[in-house]
Amino acid sequence: MTHVRTSPYYPQSNGKIERWPRILKEECIRPGIPLTLQDARRSVGKFVEYSNTVRLHSAIGSITPKDKLEGREQEIFAARDRKLETARERRKEKRQAARQATLDGQPATATM
Repeated sequence: MTHVRTSPYYPQSNGKIERWPRILKEECIRPGIPLTLQDARRSVGKFVEYSNTVRLHSAIGSITPKDKLEGREQEIFAARDRKLETARERRKEKRQAARQATLDGQPATATM
């Protein structure tokens, strides 16, 4: 591994590493305002744990880094695809039922 320096404010190469301190400040440090170094360490530790195991990261497909490292992304993406397909089918069925009700002269229900 080699150390590489990049130009600041150059998102094509440096954006992700510049984003981490911003997120840490916005979501952890500023809202909690730690009063001691120990309090700050505890707060940042909890946030790092949350960020790695709960918070979804759009750069890796809206999954957690833990899921990515464990190789679960394909399983998660497949489950999402199944849910989306099921939702599409339900919407299609409701639209067809509403059209049929309109053709039969019955008022369509607005339960979508």
